[in-house]
Parts: sequence; structure tokens; C-alpha cells
Amino acid sequence: MQSRNKIFEDMSQLMTNAMGVAQGAREEAETAMKSMMDRWLADRDFVTREEFDAVRSMAQKAREENEALKARLDALEAKGTNSVGD
Repeated sequence: MQSRNKIFEDMSQLMTNAMGVAQGAREEAETAMKSMMDRWLADRDFVTREEFDAVRSMAQKAREENEALKARLDALEAKGTNSVGD
């Protein structure tokens, strides 16, 4: 009976060690995958969210300024057309 308990203890220890190795391998694989993805993304020249938001804000402001200038130009042209007819 004593040798049977020793076999179970050895098997239990072996399984515990295997689980530790598997856990370490999983963490190492995750780290390697994250590193590879970071390098791949860096090579693609993607912009950060902050950079995207800044450029979008600048484009919106430019659009608004263009609309205001167009309205002003249309008003000046309309005024000039009315003045020429007088």
C-alpha cells in the first residue's frame, strides 16, 4: 500500500510540474505574439487615436472656415453684381 501511495504522489508531482511548464509556455507564447503584433503594427505606420482625433479636428475647423469664406465670397459677389447693374 505504501508503494501505491508513492506512485500517486509521484504522479501528482509530475502533473503539477507539467501544469507549471504549460503555464510558463503559454505566458511565453503570449509575450512573443504581443511583441510580434507590436512590431507588425509599428511597421504599418498607423497613427495613434490622439493623432487621428487631432487631424480630424483640424479638418473640421478648415471645413467650417471654408464654408464661412464661401458664404462671405458669395455675399460679396452678389453685392458686386447688384452694384454693377445700378
